[in-house]
Amino acid sequence: MSVTDDKTTPASFSAGAARRAIELARQTLQIEADAILALKDRLRDDSADPLALAVQTLLQCEGRAVVSGIGKSGHVGRKIAATLASTGTPSLFMHPAEAAHGDLGMVTARDVFIAISNSGETAELLAIVPIVKRMGAVIIAMTGNDQSTLAKLSAVHLNVGVAQEACTLNLAPTASTTATLAMGDALAVSLLDARGFVEEDFARSHPGGALGRRLLTHVRDVMRSGEAIPAVRPDVSLSAALMEITRKGMAMTAVVDEQFRPIGVFTDGDLRRLLERGQDFSKFYIADVMHANPQTVNQDQLAVDAVQLMEQFRINQLLVTDAAGVLTGALHIHDLTRAKVI
Repeated sequence: MSVTDDKTTPASFSAGAARRAIELARQTLQIEADAILALKDRLRDDSADPLALAVQTLLQCEGRAVVSGIGKSGHVGRKIAATLASTGTPSLFMHPAEAAHGDLGMVTARDVFIAISNSGETAELLAIVPIVKRMGAVIIAMTGNDQSTLAKLSAVHLNVGVAQEACTLNLAPTASTTATLAMGDALAVSLLDARGFVEEDFARSHPGGALGRRLLTHVRDVMRSGEAIPAVRPDVSLSAALMEITRKGMAMTAVVDEQFRPIGVFTDGDLRRLLERGQDFSKFYIADVMHANPQTVNQDQLAVDAVQLMEQFRINQLLVTDAAGVLTGALHIHDLTRAKVI
């Protein structure tokens, strides 16, 4: 069968069809935006507001937030559980059908059970919520119907009802799932702030991500140390210093005093500038041509601080010191790139 014979694959997409698609896309986005704004207007400025009560309930929770839902609500629930977990609220997702066949054993009296159902009448949830209540867990429901069975069974009900779905048939969960997801985000962000959750906390739960590397990687973790540090005394010849640069492969060498504190630096760029002047540098000592008072970074600073220094001073290498100012390492921009800090 040819493509033109397949009714599911139009042979062409006319200008009129394109306009229709764009118009429907705009309508969808507007309906879903309106649904979210309606949630915002539904919130009250007092401690009895359901969102405030939900935040208080979860802050007092000694166990975990157990999120449950089926179908599209289940997909949204998984995302809400993941967002809660990554922002300081221990959380997991439990499928209600599996819960009825043994997974209810994951729920304890110390937990908060977040049940999601747009209708509030989902049979799989209604079969387990009374059991969860008898176990002692607190129920937070997210539904689109204040008068639903699930809403009445809950200690806290978050109304995520919408005026209409974005689906042209007003059937497929679209605006309702968007509203539920947005309410879940609002709950997670409110909890995040109430817990005093900061960037470092977020990084600890995302050690494999870019933010985790930026906030958890310290200079000492990526610097070159020990014999890998290029360093010479100020009384050595420039030729000897160049040999040290070649051996250590960092395109520079530190110049250190008797206490191994950096007093200067000499780089490949400095050598090029000497050559351009046409001087006979074979008779120079490194003290004659070094840059005094080099830029340094403390070994206990974040690696991202080293990146900022390099960008600020337009350099590719940094000397690393301890609290006493002793040279403990050297850092090249390539080291930061390999560590994926930049």
